[in-house]
Amino acid sequence: MTSFLNYKTFIEEGDLVIAYMSRENMTPLVMDPKSTYNNKFGTFRHSDMIGKEYGTKMPSHNGRGFMYLLHPTPELWTHVVPHRTQILYLADISFITTYLDLKPGSVILECGTGSGSFSHSLARTIAPNGHLYTFEYHEERAKAAKQDFEKHGLSNIITIECRDVYKDGFGITDLVHAVFLDLPAPWDAIASAKAAFKQNRIGKICCFSPCIEQVQRACASLNEHGFVEIKMFECLIRNQEVHTIPIYTVKDAVSKIKVQQDKKRKRNEEEPSNSKLAKSPRVKHDPPNLYVSKTPTEAK
Repeated sequence: MTSFLNYKTFIEEGDLVIAYMSRENMTPLVMDPKSTYNNKFGTFRHSDMIGKEYGTKMPSHNGRGFMYLLHPTPELWTHVVPHRTQILYLADISFITTYLDLKPGSVILECGTGSGSFSHSLARTIAPNGHLYTFEYHEERAKAAKQDFEKHGLSNIITIECRDVYKDGFGITDLVHAVFLDLPAPWDAIASAKAAFKQNRIGKICCFSPCIEQVQRACASLNEHGFVEIKMFECLIRNQEVHTIPIYTVKDAVSKIKVQQDKKRKRNEEEPSNSKLAKSPRVKHDPPNLYVSKTPTEAK
């Protein structure tokens, strides 16, 4: 079993390997000596991968291409996790983790486990002595997420429960340092979340909502239950382009300006006629005459 917390050097039977072709093309493989993996580059036998080091550049059987055998991490798992629901990606994960002040030893409550993308990152952040309590309303999703946590060596850090928190609450009091709610109606769970916080210290709560109407209702509920310093953030990914800009010394800058001034002076000297024409007075013309035609009857 491959652990997301304790990294190992060599690949063994039953381990999870991330087959990396490119950032947009990754596949999770569970090592089975009888299995093979086929892609556009050819055939890759699992038996050839077992015993190799993680990070190995693995050529295909016919030599037409290659892939890298990577150790699973929460970041890589976010790219390859089976999407049982919409998931959080790295931009949101890193932002939320920072603002909730999570660290090793933190106890956190998560509601809306979904595909477990964020849960894996939370587990690594709070390891080795922290704990994550995560709740999922959908029974099949909760079972699938629990199996993933067990296979990835996270079951001792994560406790998952299938529960309708709107009706039954979280069943936790005076325990957690932070709360994360990814729910359609987080305002209906804020009262239970408030009770789950440790009562002798300051805690932080994050509600993740896709539209402003949900944000408004969540903020109103937070205010009603006595939360303070309520803020709203929108997290977007934007690609940055890098361009090379020359840096001039003072001497080079002065020389460059002098060259430009010399070119401008020569251009003015080569066009004297144009400059005189521009200064000559404008010729005035009388306004045009206006003629009004009349019908024969009006002329008489």
